[in-house]
Amino acid sequence: MKVPSNKISDVFRHYLKPLEGVYGNSESKSFLYLLFVHFFKLTRLDIAKDPEARLNESELLKIHFAVKDLLNNKPIQHIIGSTRFCCFDFIVNSEVLIPRPETEELVELIVDDYLNVNHRVSILDVGTGSGCIAISLRKKIVNSIVYAVDISEGALKIANENAEINEAEVVFSKIDILNNVESESLQKFDVIVSNPPYIRYSEKILMQKNVLDYDPEQALFVTDDDPLIFYRTIAELGQHHLNKSGKLYFEINEAFGIETSELLKENHYSNIKIQKDFRGKDRFISATLSKQ
Repeated sequence: MKVPSNKISDVFRHYLKPLEGVYGNSESKSFLYLLFVHFFKLTRLDIAKDPEARLNESELLKIHFAVKDLLNNKPIQHIIGSTRFCCFDFIVNSEVLIPRPETEELVELIVDDYLNVNHRVSILDVGTGSGCIAISLRKKIVNSIVYAVDISEGALKIANENAEINEAEVVFSKIDILNNVESESLQKFDVIVSNPPYIRYSEKILMQKNVLDYDPEQALFVTDDDPLIFYRTIAELGQHHLNKSGKLYFEINEAFGIETSELLKENHYSNIKIQKDFRGKDRFISATLSKQ
């Protein structure tokens, strides 16, 4: 993979070719621009203005190994150590799930419902991971107070760093949500939101290698014999920890929209709405607690 010259224009073209074979033209260009910004603070405009600028040997090596990682299915977010979510920057690594565009839609559903309320809105994010949902809600809903829990100490460390970077006041706690004793320590909330593990182990075969190799397994998968375990547990949690007319918001497995809806009905929720993501798949469900 020897570069013909160290001119930026030549370097860009040289590494674009092998990436295109894996990711296509548009995504490959996007990856290279991200790498140039990350490593050299060179924007797309900078490159267009001065394509004859040259990289030194150390800089060439950075690009070389980053492209090598991309060709080995390492996510670009892990290579540069961060990602954008809801217009905010978040640190990511192997301890946390890389935030998906669909989850941005989940955040916006809640923002739309609570942006203009007059009272203080208390929110709990269950399985916070990188903290992207909790932090984004705290930033977008000014009169909110946000709590977030996760079982992973590594994830909570990243979430706290992300809250500091984004200057968001979020209270993070280590709680195993499947442990009733630990969950009892929680207060009451107006909103409980979660993007829990919802992919069945039998669905692994359908998933991309970069997800399987780099995202934490415990944030992705549930057993085939009880795929709704987290939804059931959090729905039951809401019975004790949601305020009157409090709401649940979930990201869901597209295959279980009806089953999740029925589960919520059985647990005394009403106004149940299943909504589609930008790909047209059943991806979100919201419900209001109707019985205390």
